[in-house]
Amino acid sequence: MLAKILPFIGWFKDYDVNKFRIDAISGLTVALVLIPQSMAYAQLAGLPSYFGLYAAFLPPMIASLFGSSRQLATGPVAVVSLMTSASLEPLATAGTEGYIAYAVLLALIVGVFQLCLGILKLGLVVNFLSHPVVNGFTNAAAIIIASSQLSKMFGVYVDKAEHHYETIIRVCEAALHYTHWPTLIMGIVAFAIMYGLKRIAPKIPNVLVAVVITTAISSIIGFERNSEVNISSIESAEVKELISKFNTSVSELKRLGIQRAEKGDALEEAKNAHDTIGIISAEHDINVINIKIRRVKHESYICRNQLRNFLFDRVIGQPNDSYRFYLKDKLAPEIETDGNTWRIKVGNKLINTDKISMTGGGAVVGVIPRGLPSLSIPPIDMKIIFKLLPFAAIISLLGFMEAISIAKAMAAKTGQRLDPNQELIGQGLANIFGSIGKSYPTSGSFSRSAVNLQAGAVSGLSSVITSLAVVIVLLFFTPLLYHLPQSVLAAVIMMAVLGLINVTGFIHAWKAQWYDGAISIISFVSTLAFAPHLDKGIMIGVVLSLLVFLYKSMRPTVSSLARHEDESLRDTLVHGLQECRYIDLIRFDGPLFFANASYLEDKISERMLNREHLSHIIIVSNGINDIDASGEEALSLIIDNVRSAGVDISFSGVNESVMKVFKRTHLLEKIGQGHIYPTMEKAIYDVHSHTHTEEQRATCPLTTVCRAVQ
Repeated sequence: MLAKILPFIGWFKDYDVNKFRIDAISGLTVALVLIPQSMAYAQLAGLPSYFGLYAAFLPPMIASLFGSSRQLATGPVAVVSLMTSASLEPLATAGTEGYIAYAVLLALIVGVFQLCLGILKLGLVVNFLSHPVVNGFTNAAAIIIASSQLSKMFGVYVDKAEHHYETIIRVCEAALHYTHWPTLIMGIVAFAIMYGLKRIAPKIPNVLVAVVITTAISSIIGFERNSEVNISSIESAEVKELISKFNTSVSELKRLGIQRAEKGDALEEAKNAHDTIGIISAEHDINVINIKIRRVKHESYICRNQLRNFLFDRVIGQPNDSYRFYLKDKLAPEIETDGNTWRIKVGNKLINTDKISMTGGGAVVGVIPRGLPSLSIPPIDMKIIFKLLPFAAIISLLGFMEAISIAKAMAAKTGQRLDPNQELIGQGLANIFGSIGKSYPTSGSFSRSAVNLQAGAVSGLSSVITSLAVVIVLLFFTPLLYHLPQSVLAAVIMMAVLGLINVTGFIHAWKAQWYDGAISIISFVSTLAFAPHLDKGIMIGVVLSLLVFLYKSMRPTVSSLARHEDESLRDTLVHGLQECRYIDLIRFDGPLFFANASYLEDKISERMLNREHLSHIIIVSNGINDIDASGEEALSLIIDNVRSAGVDISFSGVNESVMKVFKRTHLLEKIGQGHIYPTMEKAIYDVHSHTHTEEQRATCPLTTVCRAVQ
């Protein structure tokens, strides 16, 4: 019982110093990959990069201590990070305090959901996400993740559109207008280092090497160039007018937001008081305000986009060491500039005209708070929890499916026994404790787990050491990450998700069943089309899978059997076999229940109408593994209808559970004990002699079956 509650106790059986040394090396190796990856994935989730380190602090340790896999490396992963961003974008602006609070709360909800599933031993619920759906979603997610990093690679800034493909179009338009070449070169260099080392020296942590080299280059060349200036330093009346117009629209949005909140409170009061007039009035006012907000948001977007498109030259050598910014190509050739192209940094907030942010270089990670995050339970807000719950359920199932798939693949190599429910408990506790340490949702990572396995990790202690390595980085080495270029983190993400693209998965699913291939393709296209609303793509795939399952359950295979040339009994339509004129062996594949009971009736009636010489029906029941009241009633009606038409009916291969239903409902008495046969062959042998004359037996295709039984 103690080992069940505390699985890590089993690590130390026959544990020695040599195994500890292997675990220590494995843990440090994984940490070298995890630290840069976690920072990149945090930005994918819409969070400051250092929150990736927070997510790499407690979750790896807790998941290993309470999970069943000894090599699974838990932490930030690409798909869950993308799902986190998609879940929170409708609620708050990425990177804001509210957004961060929701991300931490989401981790808590995901953890509680997974923990409950594990405790209740409901790990099988993950089967609702079929392989074709997951394959389609994962391929689409890989494309979405990779394309979402293009803005960081090109060094451009755009507003996110309603659909992901519209955002990418905006990024391409901005890149055509202006690309920051040093940023793009940094990303390409990182790609080249990671890809080259992966091919030439796969044991070297290529991500870490790329990060170290590019960060050193960034620091040496002064990659980041920022300046805060007064509006008077900008020599353009057009720009100044746009800044004023933009600030007016932002202020108006804030005022309208306050008004909408007040009207929302009035609506709640009217609903509580059952004041119909008050409800109608409040709803009308809210609709009017929403229309105004949409109009002002559009105006704000136009101003922001225009301000971002302005390119400036900075003139040096001004009096008092001040700088003047002129629109590009508006200066005489003899005027000396610093050689950089400058732009205005514009967000969703008011532009402080005394301190306008100008950038003439590339984006870097910047300041990372030194020290461990404060440990506290996230504030509980039931309204927000109910909004996040559907997303949390999807993230929980997707995350667990990813983790358990990786764990099973490694267990096949190590021979370790896995407990899916215990793994759910481990992942759930990792997310719960992670939320206390300011983490967003995490899961098992394929790439880092592979590194852990290749390094020879013996126990989950390697993940504990990984967490301790992250602690050391948070305490002592965060200043070294200041100059890490954002485009390098983008390259890390894009390199990582290449492994998620699996085109052969579509082909394999189609070969297995055409409808599985179709579901996989539809899930893929839907996820791409509805992005960033990724839940819609998944739900479409799940619904299609369930519809196919229901259709197959309602229309199971009902086949007539005849002798094949290999002496076995096979489907006559599939193999083009000759049937016996007097006996029909009908095989029903699947449980007989309310949804398909009438279907069996229809198929038997159809056969009786089409075969005038039919005198005996044998229902091959080996495939009927269960039967309910509707199925039993249908069989009773079939027996009455068949026998009233002068045709006899028998059953072969009835299993025990179905036979118990026959006995309890007295259907066995109606069938007759002499009409129940243990095998098809015995049923054919017994029925054959009663339905054929000597002359007919000579030409009947079932005669050889009778001889074999003799």
